Amino acid sequence: MEQLSPKAPTRGMEAFASRDFTRYQLARVMAILGAEAQSVAVAWQVYSITHRALDLGFTGLALFLPGLLFLLPAGHVADRFDRRQIILVCYGLQVVATTALLLFTRAGLHGAHGVYPIYGVLFFMGTARAFSGPASSALIPHLVPEAHFVNAVTWGGAIWQFSNITGPALGGLLFTLPLTHWVPDTQLQGAGIVYVFTLASLGWFLVLVASLHARPGRMEHRAASLKVVLAGFHYLRRSPMLLGASSLDLFVVMLGGATALMPIFAQDILHQGPEGLGMLRAAPAAGALTMSLLMARFPFRRKAGLRLFVCVAIYGAATVVFGISRSVWLSLVALAFAGAADTISVIIRGSLLQLATPPQMRGRVSAVNSLFIGASNELGEFESGLTAQWWGAVRATIVGGVGALAVAGLWAAMFPGLRRVDELSAESLRSETAQGPASIV
Repeated sequence: MEQLSPKAPTRGMEAFASRDFTRYQLARVMAILGAEAQSVAVAWQVYSITHRALDLGFTGLALFLPGLLFLLPAGHVADRFDRRQIILVCYGLQVVATTALLLFTRAGLHGAHGVYPIYGVLFFMGTARAFSGPASSALIPHLVPEAHFVNAVTWGGAIWQFSNITGPALGGLLFTLPLTHWVPDTQLQGAGIVYVFTLASLGWFLVLVASLHARPGRMEHRAASLKVVLAGFHYLRRSPMLLGASSLDLFVVMLGGATALMPIFAQDILHQGPEGLGMLRAAPAAGALTMSLLMARFPFRRKAGLRLFVCVAIYGAATVVFGISRSVWLSLVALAFAGAADTISVIIRGSLLQLATPPQMRGRVSAVNSLFIGASNELGEFESGLTAQWWGAVRATIVGGVGALAVAGLWAAMFPGLRRVDELSAESLRSETAQGPASIV
């Protein structure tokens, strides 16, 4: 683990005293910008080909399925091998996937069958993400001192949200930018330009990650066996606090998320174009970024569990308002509130997961948590597309928001230990999980 520089860090910026943390976050900025811009291009491209909500849902399903299929080996790989090398290999595979999307765009896919190659590439991309996710989560504690970990999680969330603000808006801008004088190839314009930008951002990511000094090496020295591979499941099962936190995200975001339906809201309900889609995608990140910056400067010290459930309830209520709204500005405000509430939840749950888990278990526990996150996001997109196909986008969004509110109340009753979590520190959190999970490490 890196040592801090002799100069005292600015209050709220403690994590950036670590060279590796700073470089890794700079890498993440570019990678997330490229990924979010690409997601806008893919969504608009798919909807332009078929004009079906269900096909938008299938894009999420294609990204989610690899996380389910490769959950167990991904967690074991993250604990068994150098996490930095795993990240480099996986993002190299994402370069291949984006290149394939660019080639498909140049080929000019048309008709209902034109989306199938896109789904195939998304599945391949989801496979790379399935292995990089646990390794990335487990790498962060090696980049900063433990005392600065919550600050690192907070800034990681802020950087994620900044990129989520800029990425979708940039994707919408690049998609519609008139580049006739500079790019005479009309097939390369639109989605093709976005994919070129994504390739450049991935290259920047690979260069910066390759320059990190941190070499965690292997944390788990035992060879693969059923007991070793399943250890992450057992750890969460025997820790109600962590199980409650991970499963809360799974059901709330899966029910309340409306990301997959935003092309429908932008075009058919709010009557905006790709630029409007970029604004809708960026609004939750704008609220989240604002909240992340406030929390970095003024972190809360107590009542973390209670704050978690309050924020989940706010997220559900904001989703209902978004579904009801017919005003672009009200929709943007509702999404911003949802993003602000969600970022507090993400910081609390991320800190709980890493601080309460021993280093040699973080890859496998992060893999299980990645499955929950993937289910809440990608499978949630499929759920949104399916229910929108049945009931319409508006009704599906409103029902999802009400469902998120119901889950918040139910989980608060089912997991009282999570509700009573007070301080986010390794000592207090590990004492909560010491009786039980420690025996399987």
